[in-house]
Amino acid sequence: MQSKKRSTTRILAEGGVCIALAIALSYLKIPIGLEFGGFGGSIDLVMIPLIIFAMRSNAGWGIGAGLVFGILKFIFANGAAINWVSIVFDYGVAYAMVGLAGLFHKNYKLLPLAAFVGCLGRFIIHFISGVTVYAEYLPDAFMGVEKPSVALYSLLYNGTYMLPNTILAVVICALLLAVPRIVKRPE
Repeated sequence: MQSKKRSTTRILAEGGVCIALAIALSYLKIPIGLEFGGFGGSIDLVMIPLIIFAMRSNAGWGIGAGLVFGILKFIFANGAAINWVSIVFDYGVAYAMVGLAGLFHKNYKLLPLAAFVGCLGRFIIHFISGVTVYAEYLPDAFMGVEKPSVALYSLLYNGTYMLPNTILAVVICALLLAVPRIVKRPE
């Protein structure tokens, strides 16, 4: 019983540290959203600590940490939203999906794949938000496409920041494999 409590305490402590690190990293970003419509999107490293935490614990803990991070990011890191639904989708649920990286927690060598899956989960939520919440803001032309469909608009808009973020996360996670102590689950 005591080791179970100690294990939960360790997971909570690591989660808190990773969430705090992700919040700190959220202030170091390359904003790109203003060029493409003004709603947001940036290139940053916030998903790295969330992915590592999910891999060190599991998907459940990772999803929880992502949810907490998303809410805190909205509150403390100048979150932008048009209504409560966009807060839920673009912050809470989107970052919770990064925790899907924890599906691979039993094999730390799958860290780059875990990063891809977590990023893909986040992208899917942003895409859904784009075709539902932000559909009314569809421009007449976007990135050289005249009268784009809502789906194409969401794909292009969210792709402008999620594709570089995904590539960055996968590459950094691949490099972190050289330091298994950071990623490997404690015994």
